[in-house]
Amino acid sequence: MNNWPREQRFLRDEIVRVGASLFQRGHAHSTAGNISARLSAEQGGGFLITPTDACLGFLDPEHIAWVDADGQPRSGPRASKTLVLHRRIYASAPSAHCVLHTHSTHLVALSLLGVWRTDDILPPLTPYQLMKVGHVPLIPYHRPGDPAVADAVAAHIQARSTPLRAVLLERLGPTVWHDSPASAMALLEELEETARLWLLGARALTPLSEAQIEALRTQFGVPW
Repeated sequence: MNNWPREQRFLRDEIVRVGASLFQRGHAHSTAGNISARLSAEQGGGFLITPTDACLGFLDPEHIAWVDADGQPRSGPRASKTLVLHRRIYASAPSAHCVLHTHSTHLVALSLLGVWRTDDILPPLTPYQLMKVGHVPLIPYHRPGDPAVADAVAAHIQARSTPLRAVLLERLGPTVWHDSPASAMALLEELEETARLWLLGARALTPLSEAQIEALRTQFGVPW
């Protein structure tokens, strides 16, 4: 048993719980996908990230990679090959404390069939899509782990006047970030469900009107 700070051990357990939940409900499969979390100074600093080629459904809290702020190994197995992307998201989005990537079926299918627009993969269909997810741009295809993806995602985060919490990697799936593993999981679920609705409707559903969107902005401060 490793002598990690108690706060870090809780976060390791939370990564395992979220990974298993996503896997059991079909949002993650095989060894596709990864989860990371930013560690505070009290938690030991740096980042936790799932190992390369790990199955999110069968993670072990004792075998999650721990890297320092520069991405150098501190303990555990070899970090996921997407570590560069995760670190760039944390650097560009200070409020992010968890980054989650899966190959969710409907979102990957959407990237293959054609998104609504490259700067917004889905039209504004439901109030919770706007409230919980917001705008989601498409990142053109690059091989898994290509540092160019990290550059593209960071550029989108920095260019937005409103907070960005998700992107869709063409042919690979969504990458989302939030203030905790549970919040990131909820965001991914909402995004995947909206993509499923859009595809079930043959990409011909009527979006919310501008008046309806404005009412959401007024009532809930929706940044859309």
